[in-house]
Amino acid sequence: MVDLGDVKAALHLYLRETREDLIWKLDGLSERDARLPRTATGNNLLGALKHCLNVEALYFGPTFGREFPTPEELVPLAAFDEDPQADWYARDDETKDGLVDTYRRVGVFADQTIEELPLDAPGLVSWWRPGAQAVTLHQIITHVTCDLARHAGHMDIMREQHDAAVGVRQKSSNIPDGYDWPAYVTRLTKLADRFG
Repeated sequence: MVDLGDVKAALHLYLRETREDLIWKLDGLSERDARLPRTATGNNLLGALKHCLNVEALYFGPTFGREFPTPEELVPLAAFDEDPQADWYARDDETKDGLVDTYRRVGVFADQTIEELPLDAPGLVSWWRPGAQAVTLHQIITHVTCDLARHAGHMDIMREQHDAAVGVRQKSSNIPDGYDWPAYVTRLTKLADRFG
């Protein structure tokens, strides 16, 4: 049981839970369905996961003078000069299971950084604008958790669009059971149409 009165422990818990929520959104999907663009800008479930694993590896690695043990599995910063979306899709030589495995190892790597350093440990985010690059571990845990939570929301919607699978967590959906969703949607549509 995590002591939520311990700031570092609480922040770390929310980060780990959000990471697991992201991975869970890929459960049961085929390679095609995991990769299939779901929005006009190409957002896809596997690409969102790949982005998040790179975010964690960079923020909890180089920011604090550490390097992920197999950096060739990550998208290097230089790749973004050629393709600003380089970490938002899986290449044809990457698989869903492979990226999930990489993310789990990135999670262990990020957790080590968090466990080994105090919240006020200084870091440097080289890709941020000059004057804003100096950070603390506390700031980075918060920043990364917010970023991952935003993408978990994207994945929630993309997964619901795909097969109506909903829920914030595997063990606790936070969605009412047995609810008449078609009637609810009809009611909301009628309400919106009053303003049309």
